[in-house]
Amino acid sequence: MSNTVLHLKNVSIYQGDSLVLTDVNVEMEKGDFVYLIGKTGTGKSSFMKTLYADLELTDGEGYIVGFDLKTLQEKDIPFLRRKLGIVFQDFKLLNDRTVNGNLEFVLKATGWTDKENINTKVEEVLERVGMKTKGFKFPYELSGGEQQRIAIARALLNDPELILADEPTGNLDPQTSIEVMEVLQELNKKGHTILMATHDYALLLKYPSKTLKCDENKVFEVVQRKN
Repeated sequence: MSNTVLHLKNVSIYQGDSLVLTDVNVEMEKGDFVYLIGKTGTGKSSFMKTLYADLELTDGEGYIVGFDLKTLQEKDIPFLRRKLGIVFQDFKLLNDRTVNGNLEFVLKATGWTDKENINTKVEEVLERVGMKTKGFKFPYELSGGEQQRIAIARALLNDPELILADEPTGNLDPQTSIEVMEVLQELNKKGHTILMATHDYALLLKYPSKTLKCDENKVFEVVQRKN
C-alpha cells in the first residue's frame, strides 16, 4: 500500500444517525487527480468531512495518508490534518491579518518556530500559486480568485500528502474558476495528489480526469465518453 494515499473499503458514511453513503469503495494513488461530483445533498461534503475526521468512520475500512480512520483517536486528528491540505469553498482566511500573517499563523500553530524557516516557507508557497507580491495585503483587499489562491498556498504549508479541495471554485466566476483550476493542475503535474469536490461540470470537460459521483447513497466511478 506504499503509493496508496486513500483506501476506503465497504464504508458507510453517516451524518448523525442518517445514512448518507453506503458501500463506498475508493482507492487513490500518489499523484492522482480525482473529481468528486454530485448534486447538492448527495453526500460530497460528508464524504470529505469523513476523510479529515470531522465525521467519525464507524463502518468499513478507511485508511488515509497512513492513518486508520476507524481507530483514529481525538488526539491524533491534528496530526492527520497536517498531512492533508484542505481547501474550502469560502477561503476561511483571517481578515485581521495580512496574507503573510495568515500563513505564519498556520505554521506557528503546527509547531514551526524558526523565523527564517517560516519566512522562506511562506515565500515558497506564495510563489507556487502566483501570489508572491501579495503577502503584505489583507484578504479583503484581494479578489475572490486571489483569496482562493492564498487558501491553496495555506494548504501547501506542511507539504501535504493529499489535498482535499471542497468546492474550491464554488464562489468564483467562470474565468476565475479556470485560473484557480490552472493552479491546481500545475500542482498536480508537480506530484501533488488532489481530490476535488465540485458541481462545475464545465471544469470536468476542460480538465478531464478520473471522476467519482455521489448519487442515491452510493459513490461510483463515471466513465468519461471519448469525443
